[in-house]
Amino acid sequence: MNSSFIMNDPIARLLGSWSADITIGSIFLRILLSLFLGAVIGWERSNKRHSAGLRTFMLAFLTGTLAAILDSYVNAASSGRGFFLLSAGVIIGAAIITVHSVFYSSKNQIKGLTTAVGLWVSIVIGISLGIGCYTVAIAAYAALLCILFWFPPLELAFNNRSNHFEVHLELTSSVCLQDFVTVIRRLGLTIDEIEQNPAYVGSGLSVYSISISVSSEMLKKYKTHTEIIEALKSLDYVYHIEEMRT
Repeated sequence: MNSSFIMNDPIARLLGSWSADITIGSIFLRILLSLFLGAVIGWERSNKRHSAGLRTFMLAFLTGTLAAILDSYVNAASSGRGFFLLSAGVIIGAAIITVHSVFYSSKNQIKGLTTAVGLWVSIVIGISLGIGCYTVAIAAYAALLCILFWFPPLELAFNNRSNHFEVHLELTSSVCLQDFVTVIRRLGLTIDEIEQNPAYVGSGLSVYSISISVSSEMLKKYKTHTEIIEALKSLDYVYHIEEMRT
């Protein structure tokens, strides 16, 4: 990457020309920055008990940064005729890894999607740091922090008022399913789909994943998913019920 191009970066101009070139100081700066940024995101993920935590995100940032530094070095050594092959390979590899890290839980919930995409974005931000695009990296990192730290409560509030939701339902007996369906309809709800969960076969419980739509205008206006589920919990034959979230 041409250093004159990087010097158009506001943070690089503030730090000085040394930060735009491939120097010992700039290499250490980029690596330390990547480790710090990865540690903050990793702490947030591990604090919420996600499988990918502190070390995983630090390694993701470091991988992207190192790949970009090496590509920049090769590009400089070949007088600008090099290609960012390592960075491209890392992005493709990250996409493959993140796809395989998404899975379905025993409750038929998609798990790991946010963490997987977060890892992929982290590597791309690491690449931005590695080539010396500090402003782009910091701006993208701030956006990532907002999404992971502050958007979940907002997302929960919106989802809690949506007209469609899914529940994980455990009944004491399969013969109670018809009674549950009857209660659902009386409340002004519509069942879109019912799927029996095979993971609980032999447990003594009848377990289902149920897609529900709110059809009553009164419920749409005054009741949240949480309040509806709390009402359904009071049924004698309901062993457990909870909303399914990704």
